[in-house]
Amino acid sequence: MEEAIIPDLDRIDLAILRALQADGRITNADLAQKVNLSAATCHRRTQRLQEAGVIGGVRALVTPEHVGLGALVMVGVVLDRSTPDSFAAFEAAVTRMKVVLECSLVAGDFDYLLKVRVGDMKDFNRLHAEQLIALPGVRQIRTFFVIREVKRDGLLPF
Repeated sequence: MEEAIIPDLDRIDLAILRALQADGRITNADLAQKVNLSAATCHRRTQRLQEAGVIGGVRALVTPEHVGLGALVMVGVVLDRSTPDSFAAFEAAVTRMKVVLECSLVAGDFDYLLKVRVGDMKDFNRLHAEQLIALPGVRQIRTFFVIREVKRDGLLPF
């Protein structure tokens, strides 16, 4: 794989990021060994990457089915107006919804694409009827139920 050209990140920084992206629980000692640095130097570099915002956080990947959220739904949303105020109102409302994992402003047939996790179709039907259609400025919603997730690792390709 070719290395991405990213300002201020050298090959060691990229190696640290790849290793942490693959295993966020790796110990500093193991990370240092993996990228051929001393533990102290590795720790300083990792801290620098965190402070610079290159590393935005470390989380556990919870299996959705094990916590009762087995249904993944993609929702295309069209707003009735394309104004900064209507976008801001919609975005403020959708960011408060815990079941919405991701919300992206997109080009194409929709204004927004939402990634939603619920227990099942019944849960989604209730969510749709009670919350989604009531979001500010919503004119149309198109729903796509995910039958099977083919790839879910979310690793960045650098």
